[in-house]
Amino acid sequence: MNTIIDMICDYDIKLIEEEILLKYNKDMINYSDCDCLLSLRKDMINKRVLTHQEDILTDIITFNDVLRNALKEMYDKIHSIWNSIKDKDWGNSMEVTAKCFLSHDYPKLHPLQDEYRQDLWEAICDSGWNPLYEYGVNSLLTLPSKDMSFDEFIGMDCPPPNWNEGLNQELTKDLHLINAFHNIFSHMNFAITDFIYVRNFEMEFNIEITKEI
Repeated sequence: MNTIIDMICDYDIKLIEEEILLKYNKDMINYSDCDCLLSLRKDMINKRVLTHQEDILTDIITFNDVLRNALKEMYDKIHSIWNSIKDKDWGNSMEVTAKCFLSHDYPKLHPLQDEYRQDLWEAICDSGWNPLYEYGVNSLLTLPSKDMSFDEFIGMDCPPPNWNEGLNQELTKDLHLINAFHNIFSHMNFAITDFIYVRNFEMEFNIEITKEI
């Protein structure tokens, strides 16, 4: 059976990754059409890897669990921040937002490690190249807003509670994949092997106060 490295490191994918690295520049302003390179790479890797989903099932489960935990931490933190400031007379309008991102560091557990992986990871995680990643792994969480439970926020409030579109339905039927997993897998330019080895996350909280002058 092919190993994960064999499936994601063939000649065609290497050529695309070399082109990504060649074009990517942190100071780049015009990103037009660059995301197509990531999209093409994603499709090529997923086509190979998803024929052997049983080989990555453990990592899918683990990633979904740590992602859920990270979002719960963010959910609790933003409510704590909001509760600490909501009664203060700081203006006519006050809002707190939260975003959750995959770690800025290339996953240490990824089976493919070389000196170029961090640079490639930065390109993949750049919202100019990966536009739907601008607000992180899920929709922007904002307070005050309608009273949303954590289960609603992660899409576990509707039957069946499993966002496994695009995966083997029988193999993943009991995994309770959350909507943030679906967002990353289906709507962003990450190949499945880019993110399932991530175990750490970055959170961003912002407080905005609007005051009449």
